[in-house]
Amino acid sequence: MQTTSVTSKGQVTIPKSLRQQLGIRQGSLIEFSIADNHIELHVKSSPAEVPEGGFGMLKSRKVAVPADFDAASLLEA
Repeated sequence: MQTTSVTSKGQVTIPKSLRQQLGIRQGSLIEFSIADNHIELHVKSSPAEVPEGGFGMLKSRKVAVPADFDAASLLEA
């Protein structure tokens, strides 16, 4: 069992290992309920998986440069 403290605003930090195990990420919806003499936490939903990189996410209106383009050819006059 892991222990954490409560801030002056009533906030607690869920330990990283528990967040990973339950799939809790930024934007997750959590439900709290009282059962006997303890609080239960239920993950209601988690946002879609966050991509590790942003490659290919942005689109440009400019024409793409061919893969075999040689920039040195611009220097030749």
